[in-house]
Amino acid sequence: MTNEFETNPLLNWTDLPAYDQITAAHVEPAIKALLARSEKIVSDIEKRRPTRWDEFMPELEEMEDRFYRSWGIVGHFHNVQNSPELREAYQKMQGPVVAFFNRYQQSRPLYEAFCALREGDEWAQFEEPQKRIVTSAIKNAELGGVGLEGEKRERFNEISQRLAELGNQFSNNVLDATKSFQLKLTTGEEIVGLPQSFLEMTAAAARKAGDEEATAEKGPWLVTLDYPSYVGFMKYSQRRDLRRQLYIAYMNRGAEGEFDNAPLVDEILELRQEMAAILGYDSYAEVSLSRKMAPSVAAVDTLLKQLRDAAQSAGERDIDELITAAKEAGVPEATGFSYWDIAYWT
Repeated sequence: MTNEFETNPLLNWTDLPAYDQITAAHVEPAIKALLARSEKIVSDIEKRRPTRWDEFMPELEEMEDRFYRSWGIVGHFHNVQNSPELREAYQKMQGPVVAFFNRYQQSRPLYEAFCALREGDEWAQFEEPQKRIVTSAIKNAELGGVGLEGEKRERFNEISQRLAELGNQFSNNVLDATKSFQLKLTTGEEIVGLPQSFLEMTAAAARKAGDEEATAEKGPWLVTLDYPSYVGFMKYSQRRDLRRQLYIAYMNRGAEGEFDNAPLVDEILELRQEMAAILGYDSYAEVSLSRKMAPSVAAVDTLLKQLRDAAQSAGERDIDELITAAKEAGVPEATGFSYWDIAYWT
């Protein structure tokens, strides 16, 4: 039987992952092996019913670190490469991962072990980081549903799974919307102002998309909504009409058509509110803030208002100065200045 911890590049590394060796085929066996090992560690600790730090915390810390590092690599590849194979592998393993961490956070023996640390003789000798770890573990367990029973726990876990699915679908929609847009430039008038490095990048994109003869000198040039392409065009293109087209497409990613995320957002908000109610909070914002430094939702709103009031006038002055400079330079569109002009005239 293959030992995944010795042969799988998602698991067999210390300093840096072997990104050049990892493929979608490694995901399922690696995460299954991690889940099996993690479940054994948690089960063994539960049986021992520990009450002291060195009896279980090093094991849990090692387990979490190994898991988050490997699953984090999978998430990174999924977000950056996002091939059909990676999507399938990620979606297949996301459910079991969520299920395990629900089970982990809802473990009553582990919760009692954390509480025993907080209430035991060792507490006075703990350093502040140790106290923070224990306090956070207790809070995470409480927010993870350790105090729930029966139908409430079952519904909480259903919501956790669904929120994970919706979050993944949301990201995929944004990526698909980004990939679906292409602005193909074919004339010299359309590339006025664009630097040589940008023309080389967009000609390479055109070749990759099928225009095998594309060159930086003769084109065609393919502009996309990928960030380097989008930002470069918005900063350097003298074609205001094309900047406008690109800006609107970029701002509407995942907001219309087959990739519209609006229904997903509605469902996410509804489920978060239901989850908050199950945990005994008035809103999901309260759930989020319960493990942060901000004392309340009202305090956050007050801070945001203070920041807005302090920054708005300065921002308005910056835009006024930019418009004035554009007018002095004889820019025709200075009187109708808009969002797609800011990066270019700055």
